[in-house]
Amino acid sequence: MALALQTYATVEDAETALKAAGTRYLGGGTLVVRAANEGDVGVCTLVRSTDPALTGIDISGGKVRIGAAVTMAAVARHPDLAPLARAARAVGGPAIRNMATVGGNLFAPSPYGDFAVALLALGASVEAGGTTMPIEAFLTGRDDSHAIVTSVSFDLAALAGFRFLKVSRVKPKGVSVLSIAAVLGHASDGTVSSARIALGCMADRPMRASVAEKALVGARLTADGIAPALAAVCVGIDPATDPIASAWYRAEVLPVHLGRLLLG
Repeated sequence: MALALQTYATVEDAETALKAAGTRYLGGGTLVVRAANEGDVGVCTLVRSTDPALTGIDISGGKVRIGAAVTMAAVARHPDLAPLARAARAVGGPAIRNMATVGGNLFAPSPYGDFAVALLALGASVEAGGTTMPIEAFLTGRDDSHAIVTSVSFDLAALAGFRFLKVSRVKPKGVSVLSIAAVLGHASDGTVSSARIALGCMADRPMRASVAEKALVGARLTADGIAPALAAVCVGIDPATDPIASAWYRAEVLPVHLGRLLLG
């Protein structure tokens, strides 16, 4: 069955069009078009918007706002988002990064969605349908969301403590065995004052390692200091077994790679 494509100048008009049966929003197309090519007959019409606000990156007032249609390639080359470049480059190869969007990555199922892991660690907010919500709330309800994501935003200061790691069997553009992102704050005595740790491939969508975060606060970034966090990082995880890795293997190597991220 042939797919129809409808293009609208505003997000509002595109959202109206999406109320019709058989429609799906088209961002970069790396997820939606692939699903159609693989036989998803539930979609007959793709809807997109050319609203300029979707493709802008604004950094002002201590905040970063990234439009949902901004590509991974654009994030990776932005001079003020250099700490995020590694996470953006973790998404596929060059051809994919020229198409894959920030908004689309929020919907990517495991073992994809590496950039969403980074946004979760950054404590980002997601704007969709005129409503802004914490990324945790968005990810929890994303399967039932019918609103178009228009942007993500986070505090610029969070980038100073940001770190990211992706493990894959094929480099440089293999599918994830796991991914980890963290944002750490430090007290004047050198101990960790705050921690946000996000995990990819440890559930059906990115998740926080909340118990490990609590164990890290007050510790020093030494092998002994981070040991309680490494021991706690597997609490609450539910990794999948797929052609990339088994659930057992993902859980087994997670503490090892978290340790490398924290001590690196």
